Amino acid sequence: MEIYAHRGSSGTHPENTIAAFQEAARLPIQGVELDVHLSKDGELVVIHDEKINRTSNGKGFVKDMTLAELKAFDFGSWFSDDFKDQTIPTLREVLELFADTSHHLNIELKSDVFPYPGMVGKVVAVVEEMEFDTRVVLSSFDHESIRAAKQVAPHLETAPLFKEVLVDPLDYMYNVPADALHLYFRTAFRPSIQEALKTGAIIRTYTVNKEQDAEALQDIGVSAIFTDFPEKMIPYATKKS
Repeated sequence: MEIYAHRGSSGTHPENTIAAFQEAARLPIQGVELDVHLSKDGELVVIHDEKINRTSNGKGFVKDMTLAELKAFDFGSWFSDDFKDQTIPTLREVLELFADTSHHLNIELKSDVFPYPGMVGKVVAVVEEMEFDTRVVLSSFDHESIRAAKQVAPHLETAPLFKEVLVDPLDYMYNVPADALHLYFRTAFRPSIQEALKTGAIIRTYTVNKEQDAEALQDIGVSAIFTDFPEKMIPYATKKS
């Protein structure tokens, strides 16, 4: 079972910041998850929420601010004064951080609330320019964006995100089309997902922060877990004999 750092090492560092990704980059884990929105001037920025209110000292929607305006805010002090120098990173800055590592990167397209026209093409362009083609999976709760990404770049791995219990999950995955399923971890124990796992389907689950949950998911053979505490979950990266 693979371990992905959710929004970087977000349990120990301010989420989706360079500090959180630097911590994840030093760990012997397999992957890192991050979230992408589009700024007012069309820049790809890494943040989870549509608004900056929760994770910065500013207020307002990401889509209503330029990159320069967003960069002026403090994205670390809300977590700890030790991180007061953290600013919102761009997708390019995060990819550069992992250029010399082997981590697989899950880029979540946060277009399920605002559609962000043109974002899919921008993400694909940066990924291809920086030669991360074989090292990314594009995921989203906006399955239209997943379909669009597959149309633009069929060679890139994609995965729709779900919180619901699924009926015929493989049929849906093939119809999108996509290469993997990213699910709320509790739904992985349902019969439909158990059957999908038996076929060798790639099933990654979020957000797993308790060891007993990680162990249970390891036992049923899920492909990966997303966790806020990647270092704590390293022991579960190896299958039990």
